[in-house]
Amino acid sequence: MSAPTAFAPGLVIQGIQPPLRLSDFKLIAFDMDSTLINIECVDEIADAAGRKAEVAAITEAAMQGLITDYKESLRQRVALLRGVSVSHLESVFTERLRFNPGARELIDAAKAAGLTTLLVSGGFTFFSDRVKAGLGIDFARSNRLEVEGGLLTGRMVDQPWGDICDGAEKRRTLLEVASLMGIDPSQAIAVGDGANDLPMMGAAGLSVAYHAKPAVRAQAKVAINEGGLDRLLEVLR
Repeated sequence: MSAPTAFAPGLVIQGIQPPLRLSDFKLIAFDMDSTLINIECVDEIADAAGRKAEVAAITEAAMQGLITDYKESLRQRVALLRGVSVSHLESVFTERLRFNPGARELIDAAKAAGLTTLLVSGGFTFFSDRVKAGLGIDFARSNRLEVEGGLLTGRMVDQPWGDICDGAEKRRTLLEVASLMGIDPSQAIAVGDGANDLPMMGAAGLSVAYHAKPAVRAQAKVAINEGGLDRLLEVLR
């Protein structure tokens, strides 16, 4: 891949020759936490349990790629959420969760250009289902928290596709959707910020890092380091 080049202030490209056409792609896949939305949901839920610092430290290490077993790191964090009420999840959603700048504009532009939209998250269905609905995203896959008596048990529930949506599952989902659509993965765009996004970013034709960790920025064909998600539209006309 060619050396990174400043395409515009806060926008770095490598290995591509813009302008590319958005309509040449057929699928765009997004991470959720810190990509489509402004928070790491697991950290904010942990706040209710008085364990935010403990959980956030594990999250940060996982996103930087310092913890290689993402599934185990997520199980550790979810175990610390035991006893948190569903009503607290509601308050995290209403009081803390916001769509990142440009998220709606980029998704609307992608849909107008005929792309299918996909959300793949190591976060939780409680949030991803609402984000999917709020942004008009076509498909979503994420992890389901186990609830008993209105309280989190500290465990996750297995789903038909598997146990935990980690980096490998994000990649598998992107490839599965591409296959069902009858398209080549080179016709897919993958957008993320953390180490567990790298597998799907590597499988897609265009990888986009959004305000990402250094290891992710270094491998992405487009790195949005300043401004909103819709800055991708400066590269994709």
